[in-house]
This record gives sequence, C-alpha cells and structure tokens, in this order.
Amino acid sequence: MPGGYGRGVPDAIFAHSRLAPVYDAFDGPRDDLAAYVGIAGELGADRVLDVGCGTGCLAILLAGTGRTVVGVDPAAASIEVARSKDGSAAVTWIQGDAAAIPAIGADLALMTGNVAQVFLTDEDWAQVLRAIGAALRPCGYLVFETRRPARRAWEEWAADTGLLTLDIPGRGPVEQRREVTAVNLPLVSFRCTYRFLADGAVVTSDSTLRFRGLGELESSLAAQGYHVLDVREAPDRPGREFVVIARRAT
Repeated sequence: MPGGYGRGVPDAIFAHSRLAPVYDAFDGPRDDLAAYVGIAGELGADRVLDVGCGTGCLAILLAGTGRTVVGVDPAAASIEVARSKDGSAAVTWIQGDAAAIPAIGADLALMTGNVAQVFLTDEDWAQVLRAIGAALRPCGYLVFETRRPARRAWEEWAADTGLLTLDIPGRGPVEQRREVTAVNLPLVSFRCTYRFLADGAVVTSDSTLRFRGLGELESSLAAQGYHVLDVREAPDRPGREFVVIARRAT
C-alpha cells in the first residue's frame, strides 16, 4: 500500500529516516516493474519521468536500459535511499512535489505503485496531471496504475491483521502491523506500525488513498488534455488494477 505524495507532507513510510530504508524489504519483490519497462519500449520512450519514484526501483531499472530517466519524489529520505543503490548515478533525482516536475520534454511519464491514488482531491489530481502534461513533449504519454474500486481491496487489508517480522541487514529484526483505520469512500485510510526490535523504537505511518472508477479517471484525464488509448490489467495482479495508457493531446 503506497503512501502520500500529493498532500504536501509525504507519509512517514517514505519520509521518516528509519522507515524509508526498510520500505523495500516490506514491499517485497517488484514483479510489477517489468511490465512498465515493456510499455516504455512499446511506446518508443527514450526519455522517461518517474513521478513518485520512491526508493527508485523502477527509475534505476529503466536507466539500466540506456534511457534518460528523471525520478521525482517529495520524500527526501526515499530519494536518499534511491541514491544509495547501484545504478543510481544514471538517474537524475529531484526531491519535490508536483510543482517540482521539470519541463524536460519527456516521451513518457509513469506513476507506479498506485501513486495516482494519493491525490485525494480533484484539484490535487488535476494539478499533478497539469504538471505532468507540462513535462511531456507534445503527444507524450502518461501511464499509471490504480486499484479497481469494485475489487474492494480495503476489505482484504482489514482482514490481514497479522504481524510480519523481517530481519533487515543493518537494521536487525523489524515488526510491521497494518490496520485499516477508516473507510469513507472514495477514501480509505490505514496505519502501518513498525517496531525496531534492536532498540524497541516504534514508528507509525498513516496513509489515505482515493479509489477512482474508470469513468472518473477518463473524464479527469480528458479535462486536462489527455486522450485514453488503452486500459489494461496489471499482469502480476489480474482483476485488481487499471493500468491506464493516455496521450497528451498536443
């Protein structure tokens, strides 16, 4: 479950100096990323903007294919983790919100990890769509994923109350517990609590996501000058996600 990019202050899981370094371990294998590298190839995208790049997994993977990649995220702690990884020097990293997205003439902008759901208000969502549009070349592409509301993922989250403990190199054993704290559709809020067993420190991260239906997505994109070309499944999560491929009108 991703955290907040669009509310000015990123969620602690991305911004806290103790949580950002353990994010990848709890997020697990990123089986979703190969599909986006494939889409970049399908669209002939050589210059790519990764919006809400987090700890940089996709940006570094894309840069490894020889593409020019810019990763943008508001959480300085996540950008620091990204910079520490092998291959990170090939990516241009920018710490900032939607207003920091540069006008680079990108062929493609990506929002993976359900980043699109952290923009809670219509204006927040419109603002990031405008900022991405300004960063794209004429007729450039925007590709993003978002959970299907009909799948009601929050019910699965609420049922998953177990404690997960991972032994993380350099950090020791860390416990994670997740709980849904509010369901006020289209908004769903949840909390992740982390206990660092090496010293007993407890850090919590609160998040809220917005679930948009396909009709709402299409109309909001059209209002900001995008044309939806295709809506696909996420190959690793069939039936759970919309993967939207849109093109800037001009």
